[in-house]
Amino acid sequence: MEVEYRQGLHRWSILLAFCTLLLVAAGGLVTSRDAGLSVPDWPLSYGQLMPPMEGGILYEHGHRMVATTVGLMTIVSMVWLLRVEKRRWMRWLSVAALGAVIAQGMLGGLTVIYLLPWWISSSHACLAQLFFSTTVAMAIFTSDWWLQGSSPIDEDSKYPIRGLSLAAPLCVLGQLALGAAARHKAIGSIYHISGAPIVTAVIMWVSLRILLHYTRNRELRLAALTVITISLTQVFLGIAAYMSRIAYADAVQPMPIMVTFTVLHVAVGALTMASTVVLAILTWRNVVSRSFAYSPARAAALSR
Repeated sequence: MEVEYRQGLHRWSILLAFCTLLLVAAGGLVTSRDAGLSVPDWPLSYGQLMPPMEGGILYEHGHRMVATTVGLMTIVSMVWLLRVEKRRWMRWLSVAALGAVIAQGMLGGLTVIYLLPWWISSSHACLAQLFFSTTVAMAIFTSDWWLQGSSPIDEDSKYPIRGLSLAAPLCVLGQLALGAAARHKAIGSIYHISGAPIVTAVIMWVSLRILLHYTRNRELRLAALTVITISLTQVFLGIAAYMSRIAYADAVQPMPIMVTFTVLHVAVGALTMASTVVLAILTWRNVVSRSFAYSPARAAALSR
């Protein structure tokens, strides 16, 4: 089945992913500025569509405005894909994306209504990461290079990678959940800190195996290098965020340097999650298990 490349749809998908990353950062800013209940009602803000943008209201209501924008953009993406997309699974992915952003909005509302219960707030944070990864995947699936097809290579039986590639995003998601729980005071930050070396080790294991044994595939090579770069950046930001919190633990209000490092840590955490998801997708697209016979039809299915 030939799928036509639509430049406008691809660029819109990239814009949606970018705006979703801004939404994740805006959510991190709300928590870092202790502005979670600056607006005590939902879905309106102090009974208004546009309250005075001052103090904590600026961060909380600003977050809601970005979320509304992303929600509307997701609706446009779904309608667009349902109208022009031939791949049935891609149409269903757009529907799932809309369902996720609706659920995300509901969790955000419940967080306010029930006064920041940690389990709802943490679920809200984790779903945001999953939704961002979904938008990144949609941007990839609508790209010209994806539609041009893959370059399948056989899986090395001594160094299998298909199953292992799934471990990285699963570990990152668990680490993000620990971080969200720590930020919402459900657990101590020591759990999140202790998990960081384990998650980093898994990411390096997957990425280095690809670079050592599957480097002839350009997609996998570039994806593995990207994952390593983002992950090491995330480690640095985590250390910086933790040290800045210690340095300003007695400050009356959150200090700008602490807020900056924390928000960047949240945003790059989302990028880490998305990059490991993309690496897993590309691994399953390009690496053919020896237990399945290779055929042109199978290669075409992997490409589409």
